[in-house]
This record gives sequence, C-alpha cells and structure tokens, in this order.
Amino acid sequence: MKTHIVLVEDDEDLALLTQNFLIRQGFDVSIIHDGISAIDQILKVNPDLVLLDIMLPGCDGLEVCRQIRPHFFNPIIMLTARDDQLDEIVGLELGADDYISKSVEPRLLAARINAILRREETVKQIKKPTVLDFGELVINSGAREVRVRNKPIDLTTPEYDLLWLLATHAGFVLSREKIFTSLRGIDYDGQNRLIDITISQIRAKLDHPQRIKTVRNKGYLLTGQKDMYA
Repeated sequence: MKTHIVLVEDDEDLALLTQNFLIRQGFDVSIIHDGISAIDQILKVNPDLVLLDIMLPGCDGLEVCRQIRPHFFNPIIMLTARDDQLDEIVGLELGADDYISKSVEPRLLAARINAILRREETVKQIKKPTVLDFGELVINSGAREVRVRNKPIDLTTPEYDLLWLLATHAGFVLSREKIFTSLRGIDYDGQNRLIDITISQIRAKLDHPQRIKTVRNKGYLLTGQKDMYA
C-alpha cells in the first residue's frame, strides 16, 4: 500500500502543486484547506504522515498540532512561510517531528519525508524491549517510557528518539552531524538548530541540565552516572 500523506494547506494552487509532485514520488496525498476540518479528518483517517501549514483559516497549524498530537502517533512536519524561530520552538514543543520552510526545493521535501518515514519504520521494527537504567533516570524502549525518580516524563517523539540515541551511547560524545544523520536520515547542513532546541527541551524535562553535557566543538554526551539526582 502507498504511504498516505495528509497535506493541510490553505493556498489551493500550492497545495495542488505539492500534491502532484508527491504523487509522482509514489505517495497517496489528500488535501485539507482549513485547520478545523484537519483536526477531525486526521484523527479519522490516521494517515502515515501529516504536512501541516502554520497559517491556516479556522485555527492555525500550531493549534491543530496541539489538539491531534495526544491521539495521533505518526509523524507531523510543520510548514511555514515565516522565518520565526519562536514558531519552530513552539511547534517542536507541541510534538512536531520536523519544521520546513515552504520555499524548500521539492526534492528536498521528499527526501525529508522519506527520512522521517524510514526512522519511524526502524522504530517499529524494534522487537526486543530494552530498559536502560541510569539510577533515577530509567528509559524503557518497549513502552517508550522515561521515568525520573520513578515519575513518568512526557516527551514528544523527537525528544524521546534523541534521548534514546544518547542513552544507547551513554558516556560517548555524539556530534551534531551524527545525531542529525541518525535521526533524520539526511546530511547535517551546519545551520539547522533542531538538535540544539530538542536537547534544551529534554534537559528541562529531566530536571537536571548536567545529565546531558555539551562538549565544546564536539557534540553532546549523556552521562551514565547513577547518582546525578543525589
């Protein structure tokens, strides 16, 4: 079966151009033109991926993301014509998996979609649950659950995937290039701040900024110490 993508875009001409391009790439693409309809339809049809514009009539893309994310577990890519870092931060905090400018070259858009879908498929193919125990920080891959001091921590999908990558390499420095390639499946361009933003969000939720260390000019490291919260 073809991968089903729901494109939420109020610009009808742009939506049609994007739909036609993605269909030629082998995807099945449905279009929704307003935010209110998008909430109902996405939850009803449960597509494999959502391309979600921020500026929408009815309610904006950020509100759509906020309402569907607790019930929709497949990838969400936010699209925007605005160069606003705050939108990017809010979108990621609400659970978006990626954030792309609407001026993106079509082949790059397709590459980003395929990279996220490959990552999701890899996660689904993990059959043996693993528990990584760092004392008061415990990560259960089977349940995709993170606990600090036995209290469950609510992480978005990008946050969990990045934390799991660091945890499975605990004690070793991972460069931004390595992290970006592992999680996104495409090369790091040296400009994208997605990794840094997500790291900041994880640190805040773990309630211990030194659990994930920044190694100057090298990358990030999750310490394997068990007494970090003592």
